[in-house]
Amino acid sequence: MTRSRTTLLAAVALLASLAPLAPAHATGPARPTGPAAPPAPLALADPGFEHGGGGWEFTDGTGVAGNYPHAGARLAYLDAGSGRRIAQTVTATHHGAYLVSAWFATGGPGGRYVLRVNGTDAAERTLPADPGYRRHTLGRVTLAPGDRLEIAFESGRGWVNVDDVMVSPAAPADPRISSSDPTIVEMFDWAKGKANSWVHLPGTEGPLDADERQTGGTGTGVYGPSYWAGYANRSAYYSRDVAHQLAGAGVLGLHAENKAMLRSFAASATPEHAYYPVWALNFDNRSYLSIDYRGPDLFVREVPAPFELVQKAEEAYRWTGDRDYLDDPALWAFYRHATEEFVTLHDGRKDNGRVKVAEGTGHGIFQGTASYNEQSGEPLAEAGDGIASQYQAYRSMAVLARAKGDATLADRFVRRADALKEYFNSTWSGTGSGADMIRGYTTDGRALTGWGKENSWFMPMKRLIAPGARREAYLDYVDAQAEGAGRPDNIEALTYLPDTFLANGRPDTAWKWMRHIYAQKDVPHVNSRQGTNGDYPEVSFTLVGQTVQGFLGVTPDAPGRTLATRPQLPSGMAWLGVEDLRVGDSAFALRHDGATRSTLTHTSGTGAYTWVARFPGAHTRVTVDGAPRPARTEVVDGRTYTTVCVRVAPGRTVTAEVR
Repeated sequence: MTRSRTTLLAAVALLASLAPLAPAHATGPARPTGPAAPPAPLALADPGFEHGGGGWEFTDGTGVAGNYPHAGARLAYLDAGSGRRIAQTVTATHHGAYLVSAWFATGGPGGRYVLRVNGTDAAERTLPADPGYRRHTLGRVTLAPGDRLEIAFESGRGWVNVDDVMVSPAAPADPRISSSDPTIVEMFDWAKGKANSWVHLPGTEGPLDADERQTGGTGTGVYGPSYWAGYANRSAYYSRDVAHQLAGAGVLGLHAENKAMLRSFAASATPEHAYYPVWALNFDNRSYLSIDYRGPDLFVREVPAPFELVQKAEEAYRWTGDRDYLDDPALWAFYRHATEEFVTLHDGRKDNGRVKVAEGTGHGIFQGTASYNEQSGEPLAEAGDGIASQYQAYRSMAVLARAKGDATLADRFVRRADALKEYFNSTWSGTGSGADMIRGYTTDGRALTGWGKENSWFMPMKRLIAPGARREAYLDYVDAQAEGAGRPDNIEALTYLPDTFLANGRPDTAWKWMRHIYAQKDVPHVNSRQGTNGDYPEVSFTLVGQTVQGFLGVTPDAPGRTLATRPQLPSGMAWLGVEDLRVGDSAFALRHDGATRSTLTHTSGTGAYTWVARFPGAHTRVTVDGAPRPARTEVVDGRTYTTVCVRVAPGRTVTAEVR
């Protein structure tokens, strides 16, 4: 059945009267009121040269022009030849470490990009010849109050254009990978630095509502804790991208940014939005990006997004132990609405019996789509990525409710998750496997099979497909389609493939796709305004998360002072380790030697953690520091592990091994 607009509004009003709501938010492009971030501790003057280069020093043969900006209306240029220079010097007001990025286009080699601290070179890069804009980053540079940081651009054998200079705070964590395989070390080092370069320095003033139509934005605002998550030419972070980047951000310790961004989406999921969060917010954490928001009845919204944000809030809670994820009224109301009223309001086209499945309208993205796959043209009511994300949101709601002390609510969501998974595997997905598995339903009730990109790979990625031969066949199908004519054109879509295969015990396939993505980082993105593939933020953030959570199998539980690990190294990688792994108030170093030996060092912290060391397979013997220890065998999502639990105090190193 279908639900009329009048009936929907009446239902929203009724539900609003029955439950506490998230704080109201702006209903349009107008800027909401509220406290802004304090001034940045290292503020650049005119970083985009939109005001004529005030604060910058220019020599002869340099200046500001409007012929070829990266964004906005202006850029700075240096003519070819020696001795030309543009520079700005700023004085630090606080202790801190920073990265500095800028977009460059060059007509020849030899230009230089330099950072100097108190007159001494601290970092530099010789710019390659590339007439298309590319983003280059220097740092980390550590500053004390009163230190003078000079940012300088120097001429070479060809012209140099520079635009959109950005200062980022160094991430709180500095994880370092070591391995028998130098490729993953190189990849991780690149991804860590690139991801960090997308972090905004709170208190920085920057454009709002910048996009490809209005490249300079429609005004300015003070940026809050945030990082780029979406197109690099838009002044915003997107719900889908934030959800996918959060794991990598957690590894880097970007917890303040994760919380501020999640909370801003939570606050936007109001009754007048039918409990959808908005699709994108400006970096001020408060205003909706105008290209995706035209009003409370006309904004981009996609069914998987609210569910993914609930799941990722639970994940952020496990990384940090921050009770705001349980006690903040806006966040808690959002979890409840997303898993209760949102589902009820958006369920009605397809009869799913006793199970509720959130649905889209079958129309465009501004009317509410069932899937993240925006290009399919299919009038979907229900989609594989929507129902799979709903399943994980239910599981996360159970964890959050139990942590809050509500066992009854937690048990209710465990039952809902189990019922949804059973229904999916027995009924919703049909009886076929591979290309014949159902991955969606249209608004007129037709079942869809075949390749649906996101609405295909999300089903195994979210572990909705029951373990067994059917799931293995579908994973083979996903890999084959992504390798063939069905491969997505945009690199950011491919970044989900390593997650899909890592979640299902296929590290070799995940590693294949990670290497492919990394190899494409210098290729121009399909959106010419975006820059290169590597300049799409999702690429770097996901490679960080996939290395630590995927290959190293790190599952944090800061509230429970527990750290679980399981080795999942691809073939040919003899060992892999990480240092400065931050969980809660502790730091760790972890190393896996193959699939049978793991070493954990609790390098710093205020108290002991329980290490849950898992090893694939059923083993007859387990030792801890060479001494036999009791172990148990457990089955997790269809896979058997041998597990031993060890209390690890700060300063202690423990080695667990199975034979």
